[in-house]
Amino acid sequence: MQAVTLLGSTGSIGVSTLNVLAQHPEKYSVYALTANRSVDSLFEQCQQFEPEIAVMLDESAAQKLEEKIKTVGLKTQVLSGVEALVQVAESQHTDYVMAAIVGAAGLLPTLAAARAGKHILLANKEALVMSGGLFMREVEANGATLLPVDSEHNAIWQCLPVGEQQQHHFQGKGVRRIILTASGGPFRDYDLADLEGVTPEQAVAHPNWSMGQKISVDSATMMNKGLEVIEAHWLFGLPVEQIDVLLHRQSIIHSMVDYVDGSVLAQMGNPDMRTPIANALAWPNRIDSGVAPLDLVAAGRLDFSAADHQHFPCLALAYQALRAGGTSTAILNAANEIAVEAFLNENIKFTQIPKIIEQVLQQIPASAGETLEQVLADDLKARQLAQELVK
Repeated sequence: MQAVTLLGSTGSIGVSTLNVLAQHPEKYSVYALTANRSVDSLFEQCQQFEPEIAVMLDESAAQKLEEKIKTVGLKTQVLSGVEALVQVAESQHTDYVMAAIVGAAGLLPTLAAARAGKHILLANKEALVMSGGLFMREVEANGATLLPVDSEHNAIWQCLPVGEQQQHHFQGKGVRRIILTASGGPFRDYDLADLEGVTPEQAVAHPNWSMGQKISVDSATMMNKGLEVIEAHWLFGLPVEQIDVLLHRQSIIHSMVDYVDGSVLAQMGNPDMRTPIANALAWPNRIDSGVAPLDLVAAGRLDFSAADHQHFPCLALAYQALRAGGTSTAILNAANEIAVEAFLNENIKFTQIPKIIEQVLQQIPASAGETLEQVLADDLKARQLAQELVK
């Protein structure tokens, strides 16, 4: 029986993970569930899964949750704050840590899980985007297992010559390039001029996937794919020149690996996050995810097109930040978070998101990013400048 901590259990990844866990009660138990402010959702999850600990990032939300838990007589202990997230991530009582907190808030607990040598299912992008080199050193130094849950990275993982021993360095192993696929989001067929007036409601209406608001906007700008390029660099030890992005509107092929002998291996499946979650949970074995089998006849056709950096400037900015190195990717990520939030609050236009990110990248010099303190300092500077620019 493996004990699981879910960092971000009320988000889309967390809910899908609990769905998979519920299908295999003989294999997995839930040690801790965590959320930001979603009291009612976390309370329902606590009633179903009876974790030992529940953590709310927000203290007032934690108090409300504790009152609800007392009324039904649950034994779940309620904690609050970032320190509590770190505590459940590194606890000796948990084996697996699902890192699914959206944004920079997920960095510290995910890093703590790596330092504690846990089996980490990585859905949070920021651990690698903000501090890729630092994070991977901690994984390797402490014997942690790091498995990607993002559908694209999990697809690459399944197509690489991994075997049954974890590895994160594939340069010189016959890989010519990896190809991350992208649906292109809801605005893939829009003319550039038409993007000026798009609304948050339009941006979060993803054509293929069911996701949270922030990641849906990132998909619409293709920043989501840009962050995945950065992640892929660290996860698979390949230079930026060997990481490509291809538009594939059906989201059936989740990514591909192109080998030097001319072979191209692709991972296919219905667009359902339970597939990569189940794969990462059970690796190197397989378990039922509850996802329906792929019907290729019903799918009918698979379309591909180039990812135009002029149409998707956020993708170009991500490549630029990765090439620049140091804390450039942390600065990119921080500026993006602020800009997306401002767009969702209708304070800026959709087309201003990449402009704000570009200004922040130009005005804040990147440091080497050798320490967590450096990373967090540059992250803060980027947020402060971005906040000024969105006013």
